Amino acid sequence: MLTYKGTELFKRYRIALGKQPIGAKEIEGDNKTPEGTYFIISRNANSRFHKNLGISYPNEDDLERAAQLGLPAGGDIKIHGIRNGQGWKGRFHRLRDWTAGCIAVTNEEMDELFEMVADGATVIIYP
Repeated sequence: MLTYKGTELFKRYRIALGKQPIGAKEIEGDNKTPEGTYFIISRNANSRFHKNLGISYPNEDDLERAAQLGLPAGGDIKIHGIRNGQGWKGRFHRLRDWTAGCIAVTNEEMDELFEMVADGATVIIYP
């Protein structure tokens, strides 16, 4: 994951994605991470994972794709740290994709992102 300050590359993060990382999220429960343009719409310092930043999934394209399949698009996609009580995993959590569709970073990285990323910031997710 790349972060920018203005147009300048600020930092790269190694991440874990949804358990099914190939292809864009289509429906609720598919364990895929969405692809597209989103925004930071919420922040939670007291979540069941070490902090989180909420992403504006689903967008109109996501809703249309799910509607064509006759299924719900899902939601509740976050950038978050490691599950509370499991912070000892540190960077080892990235050895496999393990989330239900979220983007996971280490707790230390989440602390940094939580302070640095503004509400409304653009999040572009692509393969």
